[in-house]
Amino acid sequence: MSYDISELQIGTNILWSNEPCVVIGRDHTKLGRGGAILRLKMRGLISGTIYETTLKGNDSLSEAEIKRSKAQFLYGDQEKLHFMKQDDFDQISLSKKIIGRQSDFLKEETEVDIISFEGKAINVQLPVKVDLRVTYAEPAVRGNTAQGNVTKPVELETGAKINAPLFIKNGDTVRVNTETGQYVERVNK
Repeated sequence: MSYDISELQIGTNILWSNEPCVVIGRDHTKLGRGGAILRLKMRGLISGTIYETTLKGNDSLSEAEIKRSKAQFLYGDQEKLHFMKQDDFDQISLSKKIIGRQSDFLKEETEVDIISFEGKAINVQLPVKVDLRVTYAEPAVRGNTAQGNVTKPVELETGAKINAPLFIKNGDTVRVNTETGQYVERVNK
């Protein structure tokens, strides 16, 4: 299957430079007497590379045959992260480099989607938001907001460091956006 430029939406999987990519940005412009153009931004699912291109009205791109399966995060070592597929209990190992910043928000038993291309696991997709416990947060000091500081660095149970509001303390559970790495809200458990 191929897509013409009007069918390419954010989240569409396409082939670009022989690599499966996901569309992460698009800007469709209709020129006066000329045709339409589409500025496309995509991320390679294998390399993590960001590609940008401009397509004209009659251009088309091929669909990337991506399959998704549910898996559970088991553990990580220095270089790899290990997952177990939930349908057949096979174990899959992927490089931390491929998964990138999202690996900072993985804790044991987190459910993820394994992304496969041509029968081979190439990446994972975490839930957009995960709940993690704060293991270290400096106490808020009265007057900290005088210079406009309304956040402070905190460390999460996975070892990741994020900025959170001053009222967050050790032992709190916070919700984190795994795509941006930002604090979302405090969770009452």
